[in-house]
Amino acid sequence: MGRLALFTAGLFVSTAALAQPVPKDELFEPPENATQYIIVSETNKHGSEWRWTTQGGEEAFRKSQSLRGWITETDALVELGPDGRIHGLEIRGVTPSGDAAETLANEGGKLRWDSGADQGEGDSGFYLPRGGPEAIFGLLAEYLYPTGDVDLLPTGKATRRMGPSVDIEDDDGDITAQLMFIDGLTTNPTPVWLDQDGRHLATINWMGLMREGYEEHFMTLKAVQEDAAAEATEAIAARFLTEEARAPVLFHNVLLFDAEAGAFVPNQSVAAVDGKIVAVGPVGSISPRNGWRVVDGTGKSLVPGLWDAHKHFSNGYDLLANMATGMTSIRSPGNGTAELVRFGAAQREGRIVAPEIFGTPIIDQRHPLSAQGADLVSSEEETIAAVRKAHENGLWGVKFYTSMNPDWIAPAAEEAHRLGLNVLGHVPATMRPSEAVKAGYDEVTHLNFIMMEALPQSVVDISNTAARFEGPAQYAKDVDLDGEVMSDFVALLKERGTWVDPTIMIFEGSFTYTDPQLAPAYQPYAGTLPAVFERQLNQGGYPLFGDLTRDDMRKSYQKMLDLIGKLDDNGIKMVAGTDGYGLELVREIEIYEIAGLSKEEALRTATLYPAMLVGIDDRTGSITIGKEADMVLVDGDVSEELGALRRVVTVVSDGYVMDGDELRAAAGFSGMPK
Repeated sequence: MGRLALFTAGLFVSTAALAQPVPKDELFEPPENATQYIIVSETNKHGSEWRWTTQGGEEAFRKSQSLRGWITETDALVELGPDGRIHGLEIRGVTPSGDAAETLANEGGKLRWDSGADQGEGDSGFYLPRGGPEAIFGLLAEYLYPTGDVDLLPTGKATRRMGPSVDIEDDDGDITAQLMFIDGLTTNPTPVWLDQDGRHLATINWMGLMREGYEEHFMTLKAVQEDAAAEATEAIAARFLTEEARAPVLFHNVLLFDAEAGAFVPNQSVAAVDGKIVAVGPVGSISPRNGWRVVDGTGKSLVPGLWDAHKHFSNGYDLLANMATGMTSIRSPGNGTAELVRFGAAQREGRIVAPEIFGTPIIDQRHPLSAQGADLVSSEEETIAAVRKAHENGLWGVKFYTSMNPDWIAPAAEEAHRLGLNVLGHVPATMRPSEAVKAGYDEVTHLNFIMMEALPQSVVDISNTAARFEGPAQYAKDVDLDGEVMSDFVALLKERGTWVDPTIMIFEGSFTYTDPQLAPAYQPYAGTLPAVFERQLNQGGYPLFGDLTRDDMRKSYQKMLDLIGKLDDNGIKMVAGTDGYGLELVREIEIYEIAGLSKEEALRTATLYPAMLVGIDDRTGSITIGKEADMVLVDGDVSEELGALRRVVTVVSDGYVMDGDELRAAAGFSGMPK
């Protein structure tokens, strides 16, 4: 009797009892008649998935992926009940997060699951796993195609909305690709493509899972999908970006964060007219005129619009969610050029509710470990041409990646600076960050690359693999931050005026946790997110390797916090970025305070400093007369609790006053975070 049969027979076993991940050579071998899917990005192929029906009638899946050195090898066996829903499930194998083990069993009519992060039971509903091959998601899409909706486990409801269809002529067979959006899984509608028979064809997010033979249509379907999402988000924008919303407004009796002075000022009033801040002063010093809207700020704080300085966005819904969390500007260091141009124009023209976008494309060498979605180059000349392309498209800068040829950095950076572009990025393998700075980097992204200056050459040489994560995890604890190597490097950063984008919250859970759980970045949002999404956010720590212990990794994380403190002590400017959903931004700011920054300085990293880095601090980044009305009113005293920044009451972007509750509802949140 197979393990899935044991579960469906009622002999339920927790995945905690499975001590080690099932190795690759023990996972399923797809038969020749399996449906194969190709994992693709705009410029690369990253692996495959397979789906087939077993002799016993179960749906079987297999995934094999290598993404810049991180390996995923998983399989799944799924039993569908007479109602077409998943009644039994087993997932096996390993992911970059560790053991993929997950189970669902039908025991006496009860569906019991152990996702590895949560356990529970329910009488009915559709269970979506926390992980496993992505093609499993096709089962939900195929179920919803004729039915329209279904209850989810543990809670919630998935509802489908049909989008446009696309006729595809292909040597592998002409098909009609049908777009479906599924609401209720995450804060954003989830897109999926079916064929004319209602079978899963493709899932396109930041990468694509495309049925073999049709992968060359990835960009075509992606564009149609983005058009459909844009149409829906433009309808949402029409509700918020109105003449009434841009009427003059007076915020009365707020705790004001003066970003330029780096100080909290109590009992202040602020007025905005025609999208500009026209008055700032003590309570009673500004008299509202006829037609002005007055907002009582008693017990609340008014801060400049927040920035996420490292935000890769997926579509207009994603950008709407960012606005709902208080972001009026973002830097996107890595979206594709076409996306950056398209969504930047839509934001400027008021067609979507979105932060102002400052984008940089990724430029990487053509290489087996090159970045997905990058502009790939094979020579110095092509690298310089990619820089010019960014300038021609009106982008803010260029981002180099870890497989770049180090010899091409200096000439490309020189051309970028000639054109007025900023240069930032990961540090290419074999190159230390000090060398990247000397070659022309204006900014180093991710704190692990700053720490790379003092790591062994064996790590630096392969930092375009998982070593860029595992090296700091293993060795950072032993780095002498006050020694010659790091002191000289920090002095170089100060001399050159180089900026740092730490994204430290990435490492908090990865280095310090063992069991899957909600990271501190997400805990305040518990209960306000769809349950399926919240389950997926439950992640454990980075898997241990070699002789490394979790305590070793915690010490390395502490050393990274100490490094943030050292950078601040030496006047190195930092900007707060998440490299995530954006929900993590306030936690990033909170960690800076834990690392030794004052609350005021920590908040500057997400307000004035990004505006300075981008070069627009003359028009935004602080609540100053004459600047754009980009402000956020939050519930609570930010001078006492940075976490109050999550409790958004009102967002003002370019003078448009938007209610926080209404923004959250439109973006898929069910309430205000804690």
